[in-house]
Amino acid sequence: MTAAIRVFRTDRGDAKERLDLVLVRHMADLPEVSRNQIQGWIDGGLVRINGAVAGKPSVRLALGDEVEVPLPPPPPPKPAMLAQEMPVSVLFEDEHLLAVDKPPGLVVHPASGHSQGTLINALLWRARDWGEDRRPSLVNRLDRGTSGVLLAAKTPAVHAALARTLRRRETEKEYLAVAYGEVLAEKGRIDLKILRDPVDFKRRITSKKEGRDSLTLWERLAGGHGLALLRCRLLTGRTHQIRVHLESQGWPIVGDAMYGGPRWKGLEDPVLAAACRDFPRQALHAWRLAFVHPATGEPMEIVAPVPEDIERLLAAAGLRA
Repeated sequence: MTAAIRVFRTDRGDAKERLDLVLVRHMADLPEVSRNQIQGWIDGGLVRINGAVAGKPSVRLALGDEVEVPLPPPPPPKPAMLAQEMPVSVLFEDEHLLAVDKPPGLVVHPASGHSQGTLINALLWRARDWGEDRRPSLVNRLDRGTSGVLLAAKTPAVHAALARTLRRRETEKEYLAVAYGEVLAEKGRIDLKILRDPVDFKRRITSKKEGRDSLTLWERLAGGHGLALLRCRLLTGRTHQIRVHLESQGWPIVGDAMYGGPRWKGLEDPVLAAACRDFPRQALHAWRLAFVHPATGEPMEIVAPVPEDIERLLAAAGLRA
């Protein structure tokens, strides 16, 4: 089969730019194509400029150059996700959307190593009688170790409207976190940019100058014995935002192996130290979500009860949620 070819002429935004960067821009509709792949095509002689084989990825283009680049074959179709009968704790449901209380340890969406047994598999089972035009799609995500409120839309239109709603500042996304450290102030804000850790791409780091703008408001609800219960409100929604923001202040979340470390060793109470050492996940709970319903326009407030494992942790520290 002959490979498809994409041909385009460079515009003012392309003039004097590197060839590989221009191709990244013009192939933005193909997220599966990486800059490394494009550089490999250029080095392999597959990209042409004005009919001639391009020399290097760093070659600079002129206004009006004609560029030819091969298109990759379409990816194979993804296997259909299974509907699996699994318990789901429903906090709210109507004809437009569904809010559930995700337990800790549950993966939300099928991925490598987790093709079944996810929250989506459970929601597909619940949706088996919704009708052909309705299918659950998650609007927000939580890490495997984080519990709490998750929203699922029943139609693409509701999904798009909810996604816009959750990006607005007036939407309230509040979490409860049990963190190490003596938090002396009653409340505050963490305004630090977040970017990928150049050493470990699974991690995030904070910076005052580089990365994406990120803002977290926090309030101390209780504290003592080397721990603090914090209520955190997200004004932006970055990956690992609360975890990395609290760590940047010296308040890593209990049980967070990626950002916390063995801080339980510094606790004086041996019973509390053991409870923190054995806590199996980050002590982070998506507690409350307040937003405007995208179909009815009514104000909504959805609250997920504090899970038992965090209740036991707080009891060991003599704190109350």
